[in-house]
Amino acid sequence: MAGSPIKRVAVIGTGPAGAIAVDALAQEKHFDIIRVFERREGPGGCWIGDVTKPPAISDLKALAERSADPALPIPATLPAQTPKQDQPRFTESSVYPYLETNVDALPMEFSQEPIPVVRSEQSVQNHGPDTPFRRWDVIKGYITSLVERNGYSDLISYNTTVELVTKVGSEWEVTLRRDGSKSDYWWVEKFDAVVVASGHYWVPYVPPIEGLEEFENQRPGSVIHSKHFRGREKYNGKAGQRVVVVGASVSAADIAFDLAESTTAEVHAVVIGHTPNGYFGDEAFNHPRIHKHPSLRRVSGRTVFLEDQGEIQGVDTIIFGTGYSWTLPFLPSVPVRNNRVPGLYQHVVWMQDPTLLFVGAVGAGLTFKIFEWQAVLAARLLAGRATLPSLEAMQRWEKDRVAARGDGLKFSLIFPDFEDYFETVRHLAGEGEGGKGRQLPIFCPEWVKAFMDGHKRRKAMWKRKNTQARAALTKQSIPEARSRL
Repeated sequence: MAGSPIKRVAVIGTGPAGAIAVDALAQEKHFDIIRVFERREGPGGCWIGDVTKPPAISDLKALAERSADPALPIPATLPAQTPKQDQPRFTESSVYPYLETNVDALPMEFSQEPIPVVRSEQSVQNHGPDTPFRRWDVIKGYITSLVERNGYSDLISYNTTVELVTKVGSEWEVTLRRDGSKSDYWWVEKFDAVVVASGHYWVPYVPPIEGLEEFENQRPGSVIHSKHFRGREKYNGKAGQRVVVVGASVSAADIAFDLAESTTAEVHAVVIGHTPNGYFGDEAFNHPRIHKHPSLRRVSGRTVFLEDQGEIQGVDTIIFGTGYSWTLPFLPSVPVRNNRVPGLYQHVVWMQDPTLLFVGAVGAGLTFKIFEWQAVLAARLLAGRATLPSLEAMQRWEKDRVAARGDGLKFSLIFPDFEDYFETVRHLAGEGEGGKGRQLPIFCPEWVKAFMDGHKRRKAMWKRKNTQARAALTKQSIPEARSRL
């Protein structure tokens, strides 16, 4: 990378993307300072299990407009001590007690660090003794072990939020805020480069629906996003509990199926006319206790009105599994457009200034492994051991991709071109300097096979349980019919 040698690097986040980014940077043995900033109390990112009750959803208008995570005002003089801020920052995770991965461990794990073979009783019951899925706390421990080895914990400032990142001359000025029990402490640190590994599954998206805010205000906690789902217990044992689940992708599928299979709640799924997740399909919604509906039109009182003029009366809870909004409130110079970050070559390098790099700015697919390839490329570039094509060539790559995939979420989706992407990034990263840096293996087709086979396994589980549920309902209805004779 042209210019002065890069010796001071900031990393934002210690989820899986941040953890592997720190390791990749450290193994280059080039940098004088690697500083990591994490707003949670420890490593793990969205795999941290929260023990406190999730906050009530608020400002539905801003969530619908994807503007719900504005930047905080920066004190005029730094360092500074200010009253503890109370603006929602969406730092809570989406973990519930029995959450399992929905991807086989093999395509998830980093190339040099296998995910521990720890199988939960629930997963064994659902998928057999060789289940490839792992419970959330296994993944949390896996990320933690990567961060804590080799003294990486000494590099990290926890409970510290990055509030502003700006380029001043040749330096990146990073404005930081540390949470205290009664006040916040603000200060600035300076770096030669910044690696953004903060993830994009934090700020929930809830579509605009007339009357939804009133529904929530009348009965606080009656509108939630899937990230605030904390398990089935809340919905079990309550006579007449009626739940509407909105969304056709995997979070909505998991929740709707879970409630139909394991609780007494009456479950309604808003899926008709919506495209199901390309990996997981719509089998989960075929459970006989799930009532399928088209889109919501409006809500009035406790009645949900639907696009087909139908209605669902007496609704207790509406759960939105409708995805997330990309937000970068700390990077005013980097726009977010159509829920993606434009201007990132190979989803990693900000073309306007290649001393700003991203790890994890891709759609679902072979994560966390894909983070490792991106992290190694970022580390090699910053260490001056890899080179980029010309700006014109990088801009042409983005233009061609927009033409092929559009300027939205599909732009960042690697599927189905996994091998092409992994090998392109590996070749860009190169071998580095002898004895330094992580070495990336040649792409293995077995990763994709395991990835896809895992999805088939989950769909087969849903189909098997749906068949069993239909048989049980039929068996139950026979004596009821006889009793009426």
